[in-house]
Amino acid sequence: MRKLHLAYISLLVTLGQIMAADTVTDIGDRLEIFVDRALIDTMEGTTLQLGQPRPEEISLKFDQPWESNFSAAYMTVIKDGGTYRLYYRGGTKEPSTMVKAGTEVTCYAESQDGKTWVKPKLGLVEFEGSKDNNIILGPTKLRSSVNFTAMLDDRPGIPAAERYKGVGSGNGREEGLIRFVSPDGIHWKVYSEEIIFAGYKLDSLNVVSWLPAEQCYAIYMRAWSEGGTPGNLKPRDAYRTIGRATSKDFKTWSEPVRMQFKDEPKPRNLYSNATMPYFRAPHVLISMPHRMVSEEVVPRAELEAYKTEIRAIANSIGDVLLMSSRDGTTYDRAFMEAFVRPGMERGAWHARSLFASMGIVPTSADEMSFYVSTNYGIPSHQIRRYSLRTDGFASVHAGYVGGTMITKPIIFSGDKLVLNYWTSAAGIIRVELLDEAGKPLPGYQIGDCAKIIGNELKRIVTWKDKDSLSDLIGKPVRLRFRMTDADLYSFRFER
Repeated sequence: MRKLHLAYISLLVTLGQIMAADTVTDIGDRLEIFVDRALIDTMEGTTLQLGQPRPEEISLKFDQPWESNFSAAYMTVIKDGGTYRLYYRGGTKEPSTMVKAGTEVTCYAESQDGKTWVKPKLGLVEFEGSKDNNIILGPTKLRSSVNFTAMLDDRPGIPAAERYKGVGSGNGREEGLIRFVSPDGIHWKVYSEEIIFAGYKLDSLNVVSWLPAEQCYAIYMRAWSEGGTPGNLKPRDAYRTIGRATSKDFKTWSEPVRMQFKDEPKPRNLYSNATMPYFRAPHVLISMPHRMVSEEVVPRAELEAYKTEIRAIANSIGDVLLMSSRDGTTYDRAFMEAFVRPGMERGAWHARSLFASMGIVPTSADEMSFYVSTNYGIPSHQIRRYSLRTDGFASVHAGYVGGTMITKPIIFSGDKLVLNYWTSAAGIIRVELLDEAGKPLPGYQIGDCAKIIGNELKRIVTWKDKDSLSDLIGKPVRLRFRMTDADLYSFRFER
């Protein structure tokens, strides 16, 4: 009996160890950002605070015959080495300034710094008798340029002719998608005549990426709360949402499934999604969808003065949200407020203004940028650059009174703790290392930690002048941050 009792206790201990192991996250030496609470256990006197993108210069205006007041709702930005590439829509303009169906083209702009853009004369596609333009894809019966988007696939072993990949509309009704490839992002060809997702209503920017965490391609696409799939009509009261499909080889794709939303109190119309791996932490997906809200701010009569297509833009407004995902199938809604609000110009206050680019790119050592189209459908239609501090999507924030944040148990492989942070002159951050149960580790307590004051992207934390954590590699620990008037944007254990 005593042996059975001991065996039972041993089993409980083993199960407890297994359960404890399941709660420990191995972060290796990767960068962790604070767009969600995935690694946060407790917060006292601290909050998760959404970043505030800064509006910068106007990147593009649309003043060429093959461009229109509707060119930039769907755009993609890619950084390839020292070159930035921007893709957007053009075509033959109707009297209403809409693009005539079937004449859509894909246009290309280029930059060496992500700030000053040129429209190169490429000589590739004829438009109204001339090839003196920046068009890279001409009109097709499939109308693929209605919503063309591209990605850079520069992984080792990828054929040189397929270094860029793209997708666009699969037929004239914007159903399904057709695939493209390119060696340089400028000269494109159809990858396959096969239409993928035939019968799915995909009238949005359906974006494609390689997901390192899952080792697959993914297309994040338009979906509906009901219907919009082969054989299933969309009900009138269905709202726009997001779906995804995946592929290991870009050839064979899974059936699309609707994304899930964590902590979503009220479904909203999400017109686009701009979902992509964050280039500094690709295990985290960042999404910047356009949220449509049924409100009329600019009176219909005022819009009619522009002689534009009123039905599409008069009865709703929109903004840009920030969402994230760690599993690829569920969006975390840590922030319900807008990431980018409409500006002061009147043209920002009707529907389909404020579409964020597919693409967040570094534009300096301490800055990253994305691009937002606004003033949709009217002559002042434009693309503006927005900037953020590197990793600055969100932060753990402490006010003047101060507070703490304790992480969940983690295992790391780097031997130095590096912070991206910003304090006021009166602010301070200190870090304490705890064991899995929350007990301070000798030599790594708050009093041992050197004061962290300033504004740095890479600050190595030290305890009694010691910065090496090699003795703790592979052991479960928690981090306790004590902060006053400070923001913590990211951390990593660097090798």
